[in-house]
Amino acid sequence: MKKIFMPLLLASSVTLFAMSASAENQATQSDVLIGTYTGAASHGIYRYRFDSATGQIGAKPLQVVDAENPSWLTLNHDQTRLYAVNENGPGAKDNLGKVSAFTLDPRSHELKFSSQVLSRGDEPTYSSLAKGEQHLFVASYAVQPDPGGSLAVLAIDRKGDLTSVVQQETYTASKVNPERQVSSHVHSVVSSPDGRFVYVQDLGADKVFIYRYDASKTSHPLTAANPASVALPPGSGPRHLLFSADGKHAYLTLEMAGQVAVFDVNEGNLVRTQLVDLAPAQAADHKAGAALHFSADGKLLYVTNRGKSGELLVFGVDGKSGQLNELQRRSVEGVEPREFSIDPSGKYVLIANQKSNQIVVLKRDPATGLLGATVQTFSIDSPSDIKFLR
Repeated sequence: MKKIFMPLLLASSVTLFAMSASAENQATQSDVLIGTYTGAASHGIYRYRFDSATGQIGAKPLQVVDAENPSWLTLNHDQTRLYAVNENGPGAKDNLGKVSAFTLDPRSHELKFSSQVLSRGDEPTYSSLAKGEQHLFVASYAVQPDPGGSLAVLAIDRKGDLTSVVQQETYTASKVNPERQVSSHVHSVVSSPDGRFVYVQDLGADKVFIYRYDASKTSHPLTAANPASVALPPGSGPRHLLFSADGKHAYLTLEMAGQVAVFDVNEGNLVRTQLVDLAPAQAADHKAGAALHFSADGKLLYVTNRGKSGELLVFGVDGKSGQLNELQRRSVEGVEPREFSIDPSGKYVLIANQKSNQIVVLKRDPATGLLGATVQTFSIDSPSDIKFLR
């Protein structure tokens, strides 16, 4: 009996070990999408493998999708669709702003082009999905003062394809800064966690515009809320807005002032409660508030300062008041940190340093959230956005 079954048991043990090793390997590896600007060497959207056991991005891309300036990437909830803005405008290879849709295979993560529509605005720089995913909101920054920035609402059909612009809104600039605020520059558009309100951040107007959202309307699903806008300090330049998971607090980077504004949220209205300097006592060229993201548990807020300081700041978030308390500031070790992302394991932060053509991977302590040593400096031309896939 032993002579018969010992080899079988050994073979079974080897098989189980191989299966266990394979499962462990899969658990530590994730696919990550990187959006880029394509004015130089980049081709578009890149998909790489990231290993959370080592903190390394794979040497070769798993897929490269040719696209013009796919600077911002938006995934649907099920990660079966990807929407990428094509941040085109005057002077670019393609001078028309567009938005592209791709199918995303849930297993292989292969991307396939599906549809594309005009954004009706120059340099579309940000997009977000409405709750229910019937519309895509697109912010066009528009570098040139004519026609200036705008918001576009794009309809999405049942297949997930983009169809047409069903609403467009334009705004009046504050003109406080004679170089950067001559016209509207819409930098982002986000929904409240419950999907009832939509917020438009206009760097040129020094305002956040607020709308009520009605998905049942096939045309003009957005109507101005009351109040219709919230004013920020003159010349501050609002950029990106982020809500706490419970929707009670909101956080806004002010790009030109190099600050983060904290708000209480009450039936759609934003009431400012705190204003935090990202580069206190520094000259204006050291200040450029940009991206912000929460830790998975919402107890920490991470914010980039794109100015000469070039830092990623870590703030503790008070669970009741939502107020911020600075815990750490860490060099991004590059130029122009446009976006960043915490990997699924919570052990690393990937920073897209656009103008130094690199993604810098930093260690992160999952227990404290504090940032540590640099693990990898990965070369890639003009990275602008990073999205992990499940």
